[in-house]
Amino acid sequence: MTLHDINQLSEQACLDFFERCCAATVWCNAMCQHRPYQSETDLHKAAQDAWLALTPKDWLEAFAAHPMIGDLKTLQAKYANTGALASQEQAGTADADQQTLQQLLTLNQQYLKRHGFIFIICATGLSARQMLDALSARIDNDTETETRIAAGEQQKITALRLHKALQQQGADNA
Repeated sequence: MTLHDINQLSEQACLDFFERCCAATVWCNAMCQHRPYQSETDLHKAAQDAWLALTPKDWLEAFAAHPMIGDLKTLQAKYANTGALASQEQAGTADADQQTLQQLLTLNQQYLKRHGFIFIICATGLSARQMLDALSARIDNDTETETRIAAGEQQKITALRLHKALQQQGADNA
């Protein structure tokens, strides 16, 4: 996808494109309304500004579109729209041993029960052990603190997804 392509998308196609990066409806609408984008920097600045304008309710909507880390079956079935991206982002779980994966699953379930949303982390480049360590360190945070941390992680994920979407076009043309 190029900036030109994004600028030329129909409203629905634009919403669909941005939803693959972040599923917060308010954010997607703001990104479509901000067009045309003059540069990748402009796109990322608009994404950051739109994210900072969101409420915790909007953040929770974005979180809900994520699969639980390590749960690739759920990822494929429930999150088809963002599944391919999330699968790449969670590649660190592919080589994890069964015990680490089980610990991730168990702690993720405890986290969900405690906070009301799944554990959100920008997992790109992290091993399963690093994700588990981060989850262990964050699970006992109060929910307000954890929501803000997760929102920061979601913002990183969104920026990476936008960047990858634009870089993919260059790779396709190479």
